[in-house]
Amino acid sequence: MRLAIPEVVVLRLPEYLRALEQLAGEGVYLVSSQELGEKLQVTPAQIRKDLSYFGHFGKQGKGYDVKRLIGELRRILGLDRDWRLAVVGVGNLGRALLRYGGFSQQGFKIVAAFDTNPKVTGKKVGPVVVQDVAEMPKVVKSEGVHIGVVSVPASAAQEAVDRLVQAGVRAILNYAPATLRVPPSVYIRHVGPVSALESMTFYLKDVKG
Repeated sequence: MRLAIPEVVVLRLPEYLRALEQLAGEGVYLVSSQELGEKLQVTPAQIRKDLSYFGHFGKQGKGYDVKRLIGELRRILGLDRDWRLAVVGVGNLGRALLRYGGFSQQGFKIVAAFDTNPKVTGKKVGPVVVQDVAEMPKVVKSEGVHIGVVSVPASAAQEAVDRLVQAGVRAILNYAPATLRVPPSVYIRHVGPVSALESMTFYLKDVKG
């Protein structure tokens, strides 16, 4: 029986991957959990425990083969294949997301964008032409969209999410500052700079000056 993997472990895997890719770029072939932990400010025991959920990748006294572990982490995270994205909401944030080149470098391809504003629809932004949200069901199916990215105001976020779910999208990245409802079969992750700042002030609130 496969062990249930804590979400916090899954969230750390991309951090390990980025650190390993940086080491590979520096010409490092082998790395110990101690060295990797120092780079990430994580204990070696935590790294070993996290990786043990997925198998045994290191050798006692030798450490991890950097390139092999990169390949294993990409496979575990599903990054050994391409993922197709649709952006809903082409305001300032949506435009920035569409023009960001980092997605494609990691296997995420933006194949569609939607908005309700007729001043925006029909115009090309980044790699795609913005379409009306009424076209979403057809486009999601024809383009094989896997992930929806919501970048609309909070007041419009639930409707955008509902449309994506009805169109068949089962994973959503939400930038809107709103609490949203999705069916159990849909995975949603919330991302927001304000929430991140609010969590940071927890550590700063008692600092004088």
